[in-house]
Amino acid sequence: MRPSSVSRRTFLAGAAAVAAGARREAQGKRTRLVLLGTAGGPRPSRLRAAAAQAICIGDRAYLVDCGDGVARQLALASIPMHSLRAVFITHQHSDHNSGYGPLLSNGWSQLQPVLHVYGPPPLEQMTKLWLEMNAFDLELRVRDEERRPLGELVQAHDHTANGVVFKDDRLIVRAAHNHHPPIEHSLAYRFDSPDRSIVISGDTTYSESVAALAKDADVLVHEVFDRTYVEGERNPYTPGIRRHIIATHSSPEDIGRLAAAARVKTVVLTHFVPNDNPEITDDMWTSGVRKHFGGAVIAGRDLMEVP
Repeated sequence: MRPSSVSRRTFLAGAAAVAAGARREAQGKRTRLVLLGTAGGPRPSRLRAAAAQAICIGDRAYLVDCGDGVARQLALASIPMHSLRAVFITHQHSDHNSGYGPLLSNGWSQLQPVLHVYGPPPLEQMTKLWLEMNAFDLELRVRDEERRPLGELVQAHDHTANGVVFKDDRLIVRAAHNHHPPIEHSLAYRFDSPDRSIVISGDTTYSESVAALAKDADVLVHEVFDRTYVEGERNPYTPGIRRHIIATHSSPEDIGRLAAAARVKTVVLTHFVPNDNPEITDDMWTSGVRKHFGGAVIAGRDLMEVP
């Protein structure tokens, strides 16, 4: 074989290896959306874990909401705690924040300094009080296990403004107020990466501000409730809870209208109310959205990775 032929084959093999490596690197930084928990409301569910979702880009993860048991849901989804770079809380209701403190305590040994946490007030005070409440355990482990103090690894930020919340070299996060009375500061978040745009609605009725935030997004993750069930006689809700659900959450039809107005590509339903009624099928959840929206509609499941 002539030397020129050997050189050409060597060059082609090297070029192919470089291209394959570039493809692997690009795929490794692909933006992934994982639904960690899809239940709505604080009442524990047999079928669904509490509200939380993760956006993963390469070796980094960004967490939205911290429902009860979120640390274990991260483990079940094979998302290591040390990959967490930021946490975003939509609003201060227990089904969205009761797993926040345990996430910090249980993930302590794996947290990479510093974990930034953003959300409406009183997030900073809640973080401070969690550390104080668990001072005995935290101080003991610092002395006995030579850990770095947990308070040095977490930085909480009260956030109430619309606009950019967070930015790094892979992601820009923007917030907008939704409509979840009587809470004054309840937020939706938009995550823009080089390859994907994802919007998390938070708990809300139909909201023009959420529609504006979601304009032309690839994925809209939206909470949903079944009005027929909530207004019926077979539900377990007190009159006050029933009134609250109807006044502060979105029906499938409203979600379809919002998604169509925003021109999103895919709607993912989550935060289901009721959260544990197997008689309500996926098709029943999605059909109302499809009355007004022609794109893809997905009924979320715990630990689902949204394509």
